[in-house]
Amino acid sequence: MPFPHRSLPTFRDIFGRWGLILALAIVAGSGCGGGGGDGSGALDETAVRQLLRIPAHMAVPAVPEFNPITAEKIELGRHLFYDKRLSANGTQSCESCHHQSLAFTDGAVRSVGSTGVVHPRNSQGLGNAMYNASFTWSNDTFVWLEDQIVVPIISDNPVELGVTDNVRAEVLSRFETDPLYQSLFAAAFPNDDAGVTLNKIIFALTSFCRALVTSNSPYDRLLAGEDSALTARQLDGLRLFNSERFECFHCHSGINLTVSYRDFNSDPETVTFPFFNNGLYNIGGSGDYPIHDQGLFNLTADPADRGLFRPQSLRNVAVTAPYMHDGSIATLEEVIRHYARGGRLIENGPNAGDGRLNPLKSGLIRGFQATDEEVAAVVAFLKSLTDETFLTDPRFSNPFQ
Repeated sequence: MPFPHRSLPTFRDIFGRWGLILALAIVAGSGCGGGGGDGSGALDETAVRQLLRIPAHMAVPAVPEFNPITAEKIELGRHLFYDKRLSANGTQSCESCHHQSLAFTDGAVRSVGSTGVVHPRNSQGLGNAMYNASFTWSNDTFVWLEDQIVVPIISDNPVELGVTDNVRAEVLSRFETDPLYQSLFAAAFPNDDAGVTLNKIIFALTSFCRALVTSNSPYDRLLAGEDSALTARQLDGLRLFNSERFECFHCHSGINLTVSYRDFNSDPETVTFPFFNNGLYNIGGSGDYPIHDQGLFNLTADPADRGLFRPQSLRNVAVTAPYMHDGSIATLEEVIRHYARGGRLIENGPNAGDGRLNPLKSGLIRGFQATDEEVAAVVAFLKSLTDETFLTDPRFSNPFQ
């Protein structure tokens, strides 16, 4: 269900008033050409489209005024994304949980942090993440990439990169004293002499993530007018995907195949923050999900929010298994059969329950009849969402190899 945005902590709140003032001062002097660099706060749509290589069938993404995008920030962010020195113990980078060949997921059921702590959730793909209306699996307060990216860097529960307060100065010094990074930071923030700061790292990483445009799948080519881009079976799957019987399109529509969507032209007053309970669990028949992760409920403490998660983009979904917020479904075929049943049945164990009977389940998850051929057709369509160019594009690859 969609939610209006609540005014809860964001990037600005995490860093405090003075942190934001510093961040804005950095940006104001950074000479950014992607938008807002003239001090007006206006986004140069043509420049951003060219910089990110966004095709005509896709809109220009929303870019915050406090972090306009430039080629220099993208390049700095690319280096930081692949650098294990960004973790406290030097063992992991962002790429450790986001591999390009897997559309920037990691193929694991649940990701593992730099200290060996298993994250409660499955790694999300980063392709076209800049179009999301909100970020993470179940948080309606993170509305910019900047809000989200700070979490894996500084969080201590669970630890991901583990850059907590007591080690932050040490981690920053690794880049402060490196000649390569001295050059990269100076190019990305040319009018600022404050050196390496966490704010700058976040701004650069988000700029790189905004550059992760996936737009050349067979489905994209169909949208661009190439009638033969999809096979007959894939076209059958597309029709089923958009049918009222299968109802996939109610949660996965638009250019990014999710209703959690925003671009530069979106009216802030009409952007919604959708979250759905899809009947994955129904522990004891009460609507509960596993206690360690009950979705939006963990943020709001509202019992009605149990099991609410944001619908993910389906771009490159064929290479991002396993599925669901906790990686508990292994294949696309199983995902479709889960929805065809109207919820998952777990007969034994601590999570036993019939998700079809979950009292909090979305009314869109009603179940439907589907033949094996129809399931195979929808899977074939989902495979048409794979952008092979994106998975190998050298612009997004490890600069240290």
